[in-house]
Amino acid sequence: MRAWPPLLLLASLGCGGAVAGPADALLTEARAYEHGEGVPKDEGRALRLYCEGARQGDAEAQYSLGWMYANGRGVLRDDPSAAYFFARAAWQGHAQARRMLAYVGEPAPRAPDCLFRPDDGGRAEEGEIFTPRTPAQKEVVDLVQKLAPQYGISPRLALAVIRAESNFNSGAVSGRNAQGLMQLIPETSARFKVAKPFDPEQNIRGGLAYLRWLLAYFQGNVALVAAAYNAGEGAVNRFRGIPPFAETRSYVKRIRKLFARDEHPYDRSVTDPSPELPRIRVNG
Repeated sequence: MRAWPPLLLLASLGCGGAVAGPADALLTEARAYEHGEGVPKDEGRALRLYCEGARQGDAEAQYSLGWMYANGRGVLRDDPSAAYFFARAAWQGHAQARRMLAYVGEPAPRAPDCLFRPDDGGRAEEGEIFTPRTPAQKEVVDLVQKLAPQYGISPRLALAVIRAESNFNSGAVSGRNAQGLMQLIPETSARFKVAKPFDPEQNIRGGLAYLRWLLAYFQGNVALVAAAYNAGEGAVNRFRGIPPFAETRSYVKRIRKLFARDEHPYDRSVTDPSPELPRIRVNG
């Protein structure tokens, strides 16, 4: 067990991070319930509000969640989950979160359950469809479990894409020259700096980076992200929804079957949302 700084010091770091996201009503309400300022103190409610902010990629909400998990406020103390949230905030430049990582150790290997709403299929995180059946598949699953949290991606979503794209074949090549486990076309490999698309780790990193970008671009809408991964974000914008291509509609259904959630947490600092998003309708 690592030595912790005094609780008083932790409390002094709990608010007012230098890299806070936009001061919105959600964060203000969460802090009010956390500290009992103008409302009855309710740490459980504060935790839920911070979770909503973290789903939207707010660094200050991520930091506050890390602090609550680290100190067992409104939730059982959980150092790996605390480290997960501190790491996400630190990645956005939150200096206090970066300092706290020295005390909580390694981040949890998957996104904490707090990030997934109880009514969005969150309990579908397990399933025999991802039970590796060969040593090569186990290597892929292990890589995804290790790498996906670094990109803020649910391992199950990444595995769903790999299952649908290549069926775990790192040497797969499509008729459109999409390559490797996550079937990156050369343009996508170049965009996300993948020099060796048939190298499993490089390919997975490239696919995760693309998924992270798409999630921010479509603000966590899983159906739109799946459609864009298959047909490109330009096609989703052009058709203002899931394109009317049989292949793309079938692909979206496969991903939704494997990953039974309508929404996924996203990091809004990655990119601005699609300018077409207000006009997009999820139509498939």
